[in-house]
Amino acid sequence: MGLLQETLERIRPQDPEARARARARLEQLTMPRWALGRLMNLAEDLAGMTGSLRPSTAAKIIVVMAGDHGVTAEGVSKFPGEVTLQMVHNFVNGGAGINALARQAGAGVTVVDMGVAADLTDLAKAGKIISQRIAPGTKNMAQGPAMSRQEALKVVEAGIAVSLRLGDQADLFGTGEMGIGNTTPASAVVSVLGGAPVREVTGRGTGIDDHQLEHKIGVVQRAIDLNRPDPGDGLDVLAKIGGFEIGGIAGLILGCASLRKPVLVDGFISTAGALIAQRLCPTAGDFMIAAHRSVERGHRVALAALEKDPLLDLDMRLGEGTGAALAMNLVDAAVRILTEVATFDEAMVSQADK
Repeated sequence: MGLLQETLERIRPQDPEARARARARLEQLTMPRWALGRLMNLAEDLAGMTGSLRPSTAAKIIVVMAGDHGVTAEGVSKFPGEVTLQMVHNFVNGGAGINALARQAGAGVTVVDMGVAADLTDLAKAGKIISQRIAPGTKNMAQGPAMSRQEALKVVEAGIAVSLRLGDQADLFGTGEMGIGNTTPASAVVSVLGGAPVREVTGRGTGIDDHQLEHKIGVVQRAIDLNRPDPGDGLDVLAKIGGFEIGGIAGLILGCASLRKPVLVDGFISTAGALIAQRLCPTAGDFMIAAHRSVERGHRVALAALEKDPLLDLDMRLGEGTGAALAMNLVDAAVRILTEVATFDEAMVSQADK
């Protein structure tokens, strides 16, 4: 039995008894009923995910999956492909947006090479990144499949392996990514798995103009028409129109679910990976927390397909895991509500009239 199948068989729903105990406590806190709204819903979810009324979120990791894309040859991005490599070095040196926000949240940043079109052996040997390299970038999905089915399986299992490797080091995971051109495969994945027209899910990515956007929409549509991915088969969708970092995120989420670890799903690219994880195992959604709503137009479609209501809506579109890092502060707040606020009985405070 392969790692993917073993992982899928370990995934179970949230603990209903822990959820019930958490709800009972939250309803007795010294405040009007459910006065902290969705933070209390989040606290209930965290109890269900971890099976504990005292869920630990002290150890946090943002996993940034990096990979390049053959479809950049179609001119779908404003930035050249070498920026992926340059940003990997920026992450390692601590100078990116995700580094700053992760420090603020008290989280570590782990960079994973899923398929950058450059040799990162020295960084991997130095322990500065994890190498799960599949190939030096995907193939051009506008001319054929982005990868083989075997590569798609391998990349998901690589993401699972990362979660297992880091599982003892983290209570709370966040997804992040880097890959020039990756909003193009993400748009294709969201269109197919979210059941929405390409035009409704394809956005400006790194800031392309109206003419470039029309071209990008055409490229995404051509890739779908040419490859004809099966919406019922997550691996088929990944292989034909996905990306290495998107598959890695899917695997990471599945691994976290098997470990019963909460995972904050970042923006548009991350939700494309989450949709693949959901297609492979719907129960994995029990362990996903939508961090924020991106300004990328397809993100609303992806979130709706995941049936997730994001914690934040700040007009962000950077990726890297930045939304997940910010949302970690809300996860900490939810845990404190559950574990530190007294009940009426504990505080000897009179309750409201029924």
